[in-house]
Amino acid sequence: MPATLRLHSFPRTRILFGALVASLVASGSLSGQSLSGSPASLDRQNLQAQAHDFSYLRTPQQVRSFVDDGYLVPVSPTGKMELHEVSFPYARPEVRVFVERLAAQYHSACGEKLVVTSLSRPLSNQPINASDRSVHPTGMAVDLRRSNVGRCRQWLESTLLALEAEGVLEATLERSPPHYHIAVYPQPYARYVARVTGNATETVLAASVSSAPVTEVVAAVASGDAGRAITHTVARGESLWTIARLYSVTENSLRAANGFTGSRILAGQSLVVPTTAPVGDILRYTVQRGDSLWVIASRVGTTVDEIRRANGIGSSRIYAGQVLDVPVSR
Repeated sequence: MPATLRLHSFPRTRILFGALVASLVASGSLSGQSLSGSPASLDRQNLQAQAHDFSYLRTPQQVRSFVDDGYLVPVSPTGKMELHEVSFPYARPEVRVFVERLAAQYHSACGEKLVVTSLSRPLSNQPINASDRSVHPTGMAVDLRRSNVGRCRQWLESTLLALEAEGVLEATLERSPPHYHIAVYPQPYARYVARVTGNATETVLAASVSSAPVTEVVAAVASGDAGRAITHTVARGESLWTIARLYSVTENSLRAANGFTGSRILAGQSLVVPTTAPVGDILRYTVQRGDSLWVIASRVGTTVDEIRRANGIGSSRIYAGQVLDVPVSR
């Protein structure tokens, strides 16, 4: 698969292929529910990478470009998670959700921090013993250290097997050095979290790219404190003022929603954007580099078809700077 920088446009063939893969996984036809690893496991991981239209990044420069464009988001240490010698601490947004949720559950279950040892690793930086079919270069994989504490290993392995049975990831216990390699399936995992938390899919996607920890965002939405909000990944050259104009909100409301007082923002940073638009209204949105109709629809809880109808367009092709009418729905 080419390692070019490309937009996630999800044409119809990709959507149908992704639905087929998800269906096979859910039905058990592709399930393994084993941590032993196999060629079939690698097949499943690469099928998901193709279904999501992910690029296999070859160099550190391409990783940085994907971070700048918002395809990869930073993963930072927390009180319940440690990063150990992670050269590229970035991942697909849903992978960050997975790691943060798992870390909180793991810490609660056995009292240890979850230790992440690898995330988005370009082909040029793969270790010598890595499979040439590894999905680390796509940003959808994470490696976790294997604990020396038996009850911690037992909890983590049973949890990974349960999630594998749900068809949302593929987990393998690697022996040298001992660690768990996990390929997270972004769209199936987002739908799974939406189901188990009782929140709509757009809530999970908003949480996945928020600068706040996912547990805080989900709790705020569940309690009704967050109001209606969407997320925006800062593109290179943007300022707080330009983003405020983009969504017809004030800079102060952006600061308040994101818990900071200054105006300094960074490319790749995700901002919560509050909007008072009632359900059924139209939000005027200016397309940013890296956007797709699917991404925009997910941000505001609408559908690609609704956006097409509102703008009288028949395809999924959009371009940076284009202004779209986006129906706001719940």
